[in-house]
Amino acid sequence: MTGQDRFYMAGVMGWPVMHSRSPLMHNYWMRQMGLNGVYVPLEIRPGTLEAALRGLHPLRFSGVNVTIPHKLEAMRIVDELDEVAAKIGAISCIAVRDDGSLFGTNNDWRGFIGNIKASYPAWRGDAGPATVIGAGGGARAVCYGLLAEGVSEIRLVNRTEAHSEQIASDLGGPIRPVPWEERHDALAGVATVVNATSLGMVGQPELDLRLDALPAGALAADIIYSPMETSFLAAARARGNVTVGGLGMLLHQGPPAWKLWFDLEPTVTDELRTLMAESLG
Repeated sequence: MTGQDRFYMAGVMGWPVMHSRSPLMHNYWMRQMGLNGVYVPLEIRPGTLEAALRGLHPLRFSGVNVTIPHKLEAMRIVDELDEVAAKIGAISCIAVRDDGSLFGTNNDWRGFIGNIKASYPAWRGDAGPATVIGAGGGARAVCYGLLAEGVSEIRLVNRTEAHSEQIASDLGGPIRPVPWEERHDALAGVATVVNATSLGMVGQPELDLRLDALPAGALAADIIYSPMETSFLAAARARGNVTVGGLGMLLHQGPPAWKLWFDLEPTVTDELRTLMAESLG
């Protein structure tokens, strides 16, 4: 089918899901590329995910993103899982194949790395060690991306050290779990520090992290995009560090999904970034 005689369909599955900014982004690209199509929010109750995913093929969906709380359950349902999703331990993107089978992958790490490179082109993974705060799904994706970029050492800090040890075991590579009480000193000599927790998000406590040991040339990044600038990033910026917020992580995981669903690659434009930022207030 050509772009003129096809109706493109994709969406995001979550519970709740109406807060998601993904429809705004993907429907912008539908217009940008002159396509007949739509990207819709799909409220899927826990326990009904498999029926919803199996219904995508007869409805002629090309694929969906999956978000909380479905990222783990989706791994059990899809017919094929790539190595990336298996290592990260969660799915963020599913493609519906012509025969109705489901293929699952994870583009969160692509969004994270794409965001950093677009925001700070001088950044290099091999510039030095990185400290990552957190050991949830976001931290797994961040660590995978940093390893893919050749980071020599990842100091993984979490309140529950066993969770950090599990990530180190699952992903392999130079990941060193660091006790929570040593988090401040874990910034010494790093080239990158990432908050991969929900601390600092609207409605959540702030991240308790002193930046005294952080080198002046280090990059500080956050995967949170609400607020646009967390207190952690504001403190890093105030002391002269380059900072990267989390909105771009959402933006830059979109093009790989489109390549998988539609064999098309949309562009992350300044207009789109502004549109998304305005929607967040």
